[in-house]
Amino acid sequence: MAEWQKVYSTEIAYQAEIVKDVLEDAAIQVVIINKQDSSYNNFGAHEIHVLSNDVIRALQIIQNDIDFK
Repeated sequence: MAEWQKVYSTEIAYQAEIVKDVLEDAAIQVVIINKQDSSYNNFGAHEIHVLSNDVIRALQIIQNDIDFK
């Protein structure tokens, strides 16, 4: 049974959404886990998790196809 693993983390919500959309376009199941604490001015991260079977592919896509600069 495959488990979820973190492949990306950011404090910027729209970046998490972009990563999610790109991975979903590549037919990878994605879950965003919001670990921000709104009581502390949104301190914390948005984590992108994929199934363990897709980790290597997801990391390659994130590294090669996504640039926030």
